[in-house]
Amino acid sequence: MPQQTTQDSTARRDVGTTAAGRSYLWIYAFTIPALLGYWMYGLHPERLAGSDLALRIYPFTFPWFARLHILVGATVLFIALFKALRASWIPAFTAVALLSFTAEHVGTGYGVPFGGYGYTGLLGLKVGGRVPALIPVSWFLMALPAWILARRSFPGSRLGRMVLGASWLVAWDLALDPAMSFLTTYWRWSESGAYYGMPWVNLIGWLVTGLVLMAALEAAASRIPLRRVDPRWAAGYFFAVLSMPMGMLVAAGVWGAVAAAAVGLLLCGVVTWREAVLALLPSRAPVAPEAVEA
Repeated sequence: MPQQTTQDSTARRDVGTTAAGRSYLWIYAFTIPALLGYWMYGLHPERLAGSDLALRIYPFTFPWFARLHILVGATVLFIALFKALRASWIPAFTAVALLSFTAEHVGTGYGVPFGGYGYTGLLGLKVGGRVPALIPVSWFLMALPAWILARRSFPGSRLGRMVLGASWLVAWDLALDPAMSFLTTYWRWSESGAYYGMPWVNLIGWLVTGLVLMAALEAAASRIPLRRVDPRWAAGYFFAVLSMPMGMLVAAGVWGAVAAAAVGLLLCGVVTWREAVLALLPSRAPVAPEAVEA
């Protein structure tokens, strides 16, 4: 009887069971109004002149546009992880934050591995004078669900999990970068690249950094029961966070970036849920032995 009680308690703590499986919907509660404001005034600043209230509020709220998106996403994820894992996930967060900060600090200073770029002041306080404090948090918000989705697809292959997890991050950046450096100016590239101002080498940098972060999560998973996070919840959370840059691209009609990100996400999704995809394909009818002999 005590064993059954323990099992029930664990099930209630798992991220993805009961109400926790819908907690990522709070991200949409922030994202949808934010995207409406961006569509109405960010893309059409001339409309500000027609509203005294908007003229006073929007210039103040815009710098918090991306900051609050990260903070809301972090709040949802951290609460869910605390419910499932207590504080045991914090070393994983620390490792991802330190590694991603190192990549960003080297990148903003020396142009490796992402290419030359620099952050503006729109993301707030910078650590080391170059990297906004929220950036390492943002990396963790997507690295963890990416790894969980990859683990679902490759439970027995560490290399497979690392490559697929890093690929999910690259697919995210196909939407993130055009939204945050082409449509807005949260960071600027030293030299304009072919993909909406982004150099192609940035994708290589994301893949390499993603592999490093996946390796860190692999190491953490040997000590932390990250398997308690339901892949369905991780998928819902990943796409909830993704809805901000994708929504900005759709609002602005940047269809090339929308298509590129959609293709990248589709490819990752097909690999992650390949069993379901294969089940949708028509199966070959077995060939009768008589037909083979004939």
